[in-house]
Amino acid sequence: MRYRNVWSEVPPAEVVNTPSRFDHAIGPFNVVISDACDHCLKCTAACPEKVFESRGGKLAPPKDHLCLGIDCSTKSTRCVRSCPVGAIRVGINPDARALGDRRWTSDLLMSTWHMAETGRVPKNGLEYRIGGSGGGFDKLRLVFPRRLPRPSLDKDSIDTSVTLNRRNDGRHKIDIPIPVYGGGMSFGSISQITMLARIRAFAAWGSFTCTGEGGYPEALYPFDDHIITQVATGLFGVREETLQRVKIIEFKYAQGAKPGLGGHLLGPKVTEAVARIRETVPGSSLFSPFPFHSVYSVEDHKKHVDWVKAVNTKALVSVKVSTPSDVDMVAIGSYHAGAHILHIDGSYGGTGAAPDVAKKNIAMPVEYAIPKVHNFLVEEGVRKEITLIASGGIRTAFDIAKAIALGADGVVTGTSDLVSLECLRCHNCESGRGCARGIATTDLELVGLMDLQWASQRIINMLACWREQLREILYRFGLGSIRELVGRTDLLAHLDYTSDVPDDDIRDQLR
Repeated sequence: MRYRNVWSEVPPAEVVNTPSRFDHAIGPFNVVISDACDHCLKCTAACPEKVFESRGGKLAPPKDHLCLGIDCSTKSTRCVRSCPVGAIRVGINPDARALGDRRWTSDLLMSTWHMAETGRVPKNGLEYRIGGSGGGFDKLRLVFPRRLPRPSLDKDSIDTSVTLNRRNDGRHKIDIPIPVYGGGMSFGSISQITMLARIRAFAAWGSFTCTGEGGYPEALYPFDDHIITQVATGLFGVREETLQRVKIIEFKYAQGAKPGLGGHLLGPKVTEAVARIRETVPGSSLFSPFPFHSVYSVEDHKKHVDWVKAVNTKALVSVKVSTPSDVDMVAIGSYHAGAHILHIDGSYGGTGAAPDVAKKNIAMPVEYAIPKVHNFLVEEGVRKEITLIASGGIRTAFDIAKAIALGADGVVTGTSDLVSLECLRCHNCESGRGCARGIATTDLELVGLMDLQWASQRIINMLACWREQLREILYRFGLGSIRELVGRTDLLAHLDYTSDVPDDDIRDQLR
């Protein structure tokens, strides 16, 4: 399949099959064709997943990442037993099991790739709901009622939208149709193609993506209505004319992946283009301080908010903070400073560039921070006036639903977007030429490994699959809107405290 580069168009939010850009995509099974194959092509008719295709009258190399596995292949009507010469063998792919880590397991990686390719959850037994971390969202379960509360509920009419301005202050009134927007990933940390692909995909869904702290490249200008521009502690590329272009401005005071450390962009990634946008010197490592040295109180914080509100009289203000033990105090302070969106970023967020020592040991996990903030804002009587967004390790539609049930209105994603582009989680994001797949790089040769339209469509497909899963989850709960799920901790169970949790598998409904 060939794709053209479309730099300024918002594509439709439609699922289009978008295969891997590599000759041999990775899946849980291997399909091997022996030399005995006589190209009768009976397997092409026998396989329901189109693993086998003909090319010029000959059998093409099998797309074994789509294979449903050994049990399927040995059925009487399927490939192995339908082959008259016994040329087909199906087995476990040992390479696949070497992928990933405990949070992003090989199953989660491969299932996300499948969703990005097809827009559907995998049918081959991959675990697409949880990872293997042994904690966090992996220990939480959605507890569905054994009978449907509202069987007549129309799934297609279930509302998954989120309101971003609840203050009714004359500024932009923004509803996004999915409870997700893209987190800050700056030009420099990722390629411009990756950056544009994320923006085009979220724009297709009527949502937003944040620029991160790397400035506002001109290639982003056609997508002004779907961009959140970030003001971070390094102030790289921050200019009043770019603040005036957008509908949402985000202050990044800290991030959960590396609180207390600030931002880092090493010299090999600071190309001439990156340096021009960031108004700095090519090849020089860039470090953002941890705090804004002009902000040490709520009053100082309010001066920041008032400044951007004066620069852009219609924009919403988002405040991104990490999750210290007093995050509830931070939240109420941001409300009184005039923020529209409070974005809490827990530990386990960040790409492979974020140091593990920070991700695993400093910030509060977001699943603890969300109810702490939500409940405190309810007690203070202001919860309905501010939108609470959560991030920090959101990987799946089930993570999204759990975060909302804990008290968030919506979530921000980052790593999952890159995984949809076939990121392997090799943890070399900080290196200039470390990303062998051309995602988190500014190297011109590696950037050319990825086509913009292909990348945009992969993220569109993943978001489509997530929305389908969220609607199925809400249907199972009898809820007509994602907003009805906010704060419904009674629909959750933690495996440390509840041994009898019904199976939450909705695989059959989502196929």
